[in-house]
Amino acid sequence: MKPPKIFIACDTRNEKKIKKIIKLTQNSKLNFGYKFGLEFLNSKNGRKFISNLKNKITFGDYKLSDIPNTCASAIKAVKDLRLNYITIHISSGLKALQSAKKVSGKTKLIGVTILTSLNNKSLKEIGFNKNVKKLVLHQARLASKAKLDAIVCSPQEVKAIKKIFKKEIITPGIRLAGDSKEDQKRVMTPKQAFKNGATSLVMGRSLIKGNIKKNIQNLVKNLN
Repeated sequence: MKPPKIFIACDTRNEKKIKKIIKLTQNSKLNFGYKFGLEFLNSKNGRKFISNLKNKITFGDYKLSDIPNTCASAIKAVKDLRLNYITIHISSGLKALQSAKKVSGKTKLIGVTILTSLNNKSLKEIGFNKNVKKLVLHQARLASKAKLDAIVCSPQEVKAIKKIFKKEIITPGIRLAGDSKEDQKRVMTPKQAFKNGATSLVMGRSLIKGNIKKNIQNLVKNLN
């Protein structure tokens, strides 16, 4: 049985801290990848650092959202990074998803549904009439139609999405028992998320704040 895949959210522009995170998360019981958000991707040395990473699973969390031509051009522009994964908002529309998929090559294209920092109230504020679950399921159908390689959703929607989207399902909004939700609205523990059918998780603050080694040990205990 393959070890669970966990993407560590390297949400910092501090290169030394990211090196420390990578060094301390080399755990044979888990399969770690590293997610880089816009903060690091847009930093002075971000691109160089990522392009020099060897034998690591890399996840470029660009969350592209633009017209079809621009989305495709953006993916072409980062091909030199040899990323394993790159994200695009499903709300960009079917044509943008298809254009991006056409040029993604070996990089897996991940469709982002509704951010885990949003809830039904948040959606109403920005003009959506559907609730979170209905909108996420609608977007999952679009991701499937566009033949995306993976989808990002909160762990609370995984069970329903599995019936629609048959490929990789990646879930952020993961917290260890007792952790603060902070700015996240739709959260779950790692064990619960995998039980619901997630194929991989994204974890940040629960692992990289404080004692990283101890946090990893707590994660392994949670999964057993």
